[in-house]
Amino acid sequence: MRDVLIILHSEASTPGRVGRMLQEKGYRLDIRRPCLGEDLPRSMSHHAAAVIFGGPMSANDSDDWIRSEIDWIGVPLKERKPFLGICLGAQMLSKHLGGMVAPHAEGLVEIGYYPLTPTPEGHALGPWPDQVYHWHREGLSLPRGASHLASSPFFETQAFRCEANAFGLQFHPEVTRLTMHRWGVLGAHRFVLPNAQDSRAHLEANLLHDGAVKDWLARFLAQWLGPPPNVPG
Repeated sequence: MRDVLIILHSEASTPGRVGRMLQEKGYRLDIRRPCLGEDLPRSMSHHAAAVIFGGPMSANDSDDWIRSEIDWIGVPLKERKPFLGICLGAQMLSKHLGGMVAPHAEGLVEIGYYPLTPTPEGHALGPWPDQVYHWHREGLSLPRGASHLASSPFFETQAFRCEANAFGLQFHPEVTRLTMHRWGVLGAHRFVLPNAQDSRAHLEANLLHDGAVKDWLARFLAQWLGPPPNVPG
C-alpha cells in the first residue's frame, strides 16, 4: 500500500510540505475533500496512512460533513493505521476521543510563530523546533488516555499521541513560505485579534525557524510511517 489518504477542507488547500515529503518517500496522495461532498473510505485497506489538515471552520460546527468526518476518524484508529491530525484535524481527533475544542479563556489566539516546549514523553520525538507556526483561535483538550507531547504558553496541548501511531498537532509544520504569503493576504483581518502577529512578523520568524521545523517534520514522518514503501526504480 503506497497511498496516503489526504483530507483537505477547501478547494484551494494543498498538503504543502507534508505532501511533498510523503511523495519523496514514495507514497501516492489520495486527496479527498469531504466539505465538497467527496466520500471517505469505509476501510483503510487500500491506504497506508491518513492525514487530516486544517481549515477555517470549527470542529464544533454543526455541518453534517464535520460530524461525519469526526466519526470517520474511528476507521484508521480501529484498523491501527497511522493517523495524523493537523490543527483542525487535531481538534477533530480530540473530539473523536472525547476531548473538547474551545476558545482561549482570555480570547487569545495563536497566529504566527510561538514557542513550543516538549514534555518528557515528547522528547522521544525530538529535538523539537523552538518556535512553530500557528493559525487558530480555538484550542483542544488532551483526551483521556492520550500522551501529552508538547505545549505552548498560550494553548497547553500542542501535540498529543493516542495508541502507537495516531497524533494530533495544533501547529502547522506543513506550511511553506508561499502558503504563508497567501494566508497573510486572505486572513489579514485576523491580525488585530489578541496575541496575533502581523504578516511581516510571520515572514521574519519563518527565516529564523523554518529550517528546524522542516528537519523535525522529516524525522517525525519517518518515525510515524516507518520504512518507506518499495518503489520500482
